[in-house]
Amino acid sequence: MNNLLYAQSGGVTAVINASAAGAIIEARRAGPRVGRVLAARHGILGVLREQLVDTTSLDDAALALLRATPGGAFGSCRFDLDPPEHNPAQYDRLFAVLAAHGIGYLLYNGGNGSMETCRQIQSAADARGYPLTVVGVPKTVDNDIVGSDCCPGYGSAAKYLATSVREVGLDLLAMSSGDSGGGAGSGAGGRAFVLEVMGRNAGWLAAACALAAEHPEDAPQLILLPEQPFEPEAFLARVQAVLARGLPCTVVVAEGVRGADGQILALQNQDPRGYVQLGGAGEVVADLIHRRLGCKVHYAVADYLQRAARHLASRTDALQAYAVGKAAVRRALARAPGAVVIQRVSDAPYRWATAELPFEAVANLERRLPLAFIAPDGYGVSEAFRRWCRPLLAGEDRPSFRDGLPVYFRLDLPVLVPRLAPWAG
Repeated sequence: MNNLLYAQSGGVTAVINASAAGAIIEARRAGPRVGRVLAARHGILGVLREQLVDTTSLDDAALALLRATPGGAFGSCRFDLDPPEHNPAQYDRLFAVLAAHGIGYLLYNGGNGSMETCRQIQSAADARGYPLTVVGVPKTVDNDIVGSDCCPGYGSAAKYLATSVREVGLDLLAMSSGDSGGGAGSGAGGRAFVLEVMGRNAGWLAAACALAAEHPEDAPQLILLPEQPFEPEAFLARVQAVLARGLPCTVVVAEGVRGADGQILALQNQDPRGYVQLGGAGEVVADLIHRRLGCKVHYAVADYLQRAARHLASRTDALQAYAVGKAAVRRALARAPGAVVIQRVSDAPYRWATAELPFEAVANLERRLPLAFIAPDGYGVSEAFRRWCRPLLAGEDRPSFRDGLPVYFRLDLPVLVPRLAPWAG
């Protein structure tokens, strides 16, 4: 039982595959202590379906390409295990697959919900006496894993968003006449732009957009965070104040912004398992500005672009993603189950290290933007946030380019021949 299984879970990132590469490389360095390094297709669903691949044939060139590729090369999923007492057959199947393939180490690369899956599996393994060590590998652009100073995936998404806001701010200035009445075709009340970014309950990504501004009047002028209730009249007064100075107004909106009544401004749908898909808050805000202030308003939704932009990845982020994959293997070999996290050692110079927390300290918990990181007026961030965030965007880690476009890894490994009957779940 010394084979290692790696799997990816939840929304993917620009650097999650760096964690996969780090885990594979570190496992190979372990020599005979680790047998084969397998990967599940589409997370825990791939384990239950016995859809596993053997990474042995990936050479150094392929691993280098994997490390610089966005998305989840092995496939991800949004699937939660049932509590063992509610669905023992699900766990019977899970451990039958693990046993059939001689798996003694399981690395699960995901966010706080995935850490709960890790906790469930480790607890079930201990109860059954199955020799398994589960280690959670952190990943989420939302940056909301409790106990980790930052999360791999966040720095690159933040870098992309802050860059985009800085660039669109210059575009807006070029297309504005410089007076509060706007230019030709700009609308009677000036010009505004609204960008909707990810952030269900935590405003880390929206907050990062503040780094786009080098001067007080630079874009974004206003940031709407889930941690702050949205007050339409107060907000409109702030937009009007920006326009009155002859400036176009750029507003960043986290998708999970809520009104004073606690209700989300907009959502798209809810799947049968209860997962709510957010989206539309930016459009709601843009429409409000247009109707009430007469502005010409454009809005955009960053959506998958913010988490897939590997061409503008943060070097800090890429190094951290690679390091947590390696650290997870070391923890597994030490038979130390738990979640790998990142700790900040110092701010200047910026230094960090990996550490481990028990699953109970992170599973299904959510780290929200602290009050000290929010500006007193609630529409921006503090200098403390800027000091914390800047190092996470530092440096570039560009992929190789061919014919003007990035070259990325494409998985071409056959699924192993099943050793069990098909899963009936």
